[in-house]
Order: sequence, then C-alpha cells, then structure tokens
Amino acid sequence: MNNANQETMVQKNLTEEDEIDLRELFNTILKYKYKIAAFSFIVLLATFYYVLSIPNSYKSEVILAPQGANKSVSGGLASLAGLAGVSLGGSDAKDPFIIMEATLKDYEFNRYIVEKYELIEKLQNPQNLVFALGFDGFYAQAEKSEEEVDQEARIYETIKNLSTVLSISSDKKSGLITLSAEHIDRFLAKELVDIYLKELIEKIKFNDMKEIDQQIKYYNKELVSTHDVSLKEQLSTSLSALMQKRVFSLANDYYFVSKVTDSRVAYIKEKTKPKRALILVVSLVTSLILGIFMAFFLEFIKKSDEENV
Repeated sequence: MNNANQETMVQKNLTEEDEIDLRELFNTILKYKYKIAAFSFIVLLATFYYVLSIPNSYKSEVILAPQGANKSVSGGLASLAGLAGVSLGGSDAKDPFIIMEATLKDYEFNRYIVEKYELIEKLQNPQNLVFALGFDGFYAQAEKSEEEVDQEARIYETIKNLSTVLSISSDKKSGLITLSAEHIDRFLAKELVDIYLKELIEKIKFNDMKEIDQQIKYYNKELVSTHDVSLKEQLSTSLSALMQKRVFSLANDYYFVSKVTDSRVAYIKEKTKPKRALILVVSLVTSLILGIFMAFFLEFIKKSDEENV
C-alpha cells in the first residue's frame, strides 16, 4: 500500500509540474505578445514588399509527336558496314527525346544560339514585365547594380541561366515530347521555344544527313568494286532505302517529329510563379515561431540575471 501511495504522489507531482510549466510558457507568450505581434508584422510587411517586387513568370511550350520509326536499312550488311566504321542504324535506333535532350545540354550548341540570336542582352534586359499591383520597386533597385565581366563569362552565365529557363520532357504513355521555356518576359519565353525548336531540328537533321551521305558513299564504293551479283543486289536495295529515307526526312518540316500544338504567348493571367499567397502564409507562420522563441530566450536571460543578483 505504501508503495502504491508513493507512486500516486509522484505521478501527482509530475502532473502538477507539467501544468505549472505549461502555464509559465503560456504566461510568457502573453507577456511578450505585443513584441511577438510587432516582430511578425514587420517580417510580414517586408515579405509583402518583396513578393510585390517579384515579376510574374510565364511559360510557353510546344508539344511534339515523334514520327513513326523507319525500318532498318542495314539488312545483312551490318557487319560489312561496321568494318568501314559506318553506322546503319535507322531512325528506329534513335530516340528523338534522348537526342533532343542531349543536344539541348550541349555547351557549344547553346553557345552558337546565344551568339547568333544575341540572347545575352535579351536575357539581361527583359521587357514586358508584369508585377502585382504594378509595383516594381525592389526589382528595379536590384537591377541597377551590374558588374562588368568579360564576354566569355557573360556567355557562360547566359547558358547557365538558359538551363533553368528551358526544359524538355517526354510522356512515357503517349511518347509526346514537350519543349518549354519559363521566363518573366512572356514574349521572350515563346521566342526561346521557337528558336530552340528550329535550331534543334536543324542540328539533328544536319548530323543525320551527314551520316546518311557517308553510308551512301560507302555503298556506292562497294557497289562499284564488288563482282558478286547477290551482293550487288543487296547493296542496290540498301542504297534505294537510304535515298528514300533521305528524301522522306527532308520532306518533313520538323524532320523526325511533328507539331501537336504550337507555342504561344501566355495570357497575362496565366502566371506560373511566384505563389505570393503561399509565400506570405509561410512568412507569417515562420515569424510567429521565431517571435515566440525570442520571447522565451529573453525571459530566460531575464531570470538568469535576477538569479545572479
């Protein structure tokens, strides 16, 4: 019985201590409520000023459908062509999305586009910006300070910036490819999509036509040198298939893909970011937590000073 009474007393004391601690914590919050409120208000006001100064971002995209895979033209000559270092893989051996994605990440390819279309100035001095309530104070002040850097560094920074602006994705079910650009200038976003689509197609087409021409040259050489009738027939068939592939590829405006939807300038209300309401809510919650923490810290310092005295 004595043990039971002792355990009951211990539990009662712990409960009373918890109630006292919670009461003290609550009293501390009430004691510093005006300071917490003032701190949260200042943080929220600064955040509100900041989110109003961020221009809206807009997205433009084009959806592409890969063309049907062509049959391989290598036939029984794959090993023979391999000896000459010529690839006979048709378009079925190349995933359009993988090729476009790899080309989009190529530094020299991006450098060529940046210089050709003068993208450095366009990205550094965007136009047609849209702000909430038309307020651009913070953004305008931030843009005033510009450091002078050499041309190579400017090109590098522009390409780095483009890697965050441009994106390419593929739907696994439908196989559709989406090339998009997200930027604070909605007109520039569309322009970037159109530029990169055009240059990607031209680049890949040039490489493929160069490969096909090498194959045709190799086959013609073998066709002249061989005396085997059966081999001549196979070479002629392969040459015919290569020529057909070349003609059909060049006949398509977008080479190995076709447009499903065209790019367009986003409507002014179709912003993708910033999420201003979410930023304000997060700022309010964070400032309240920090304010309460500072209140406890100040109370702890005050009690420590009193005990020392």
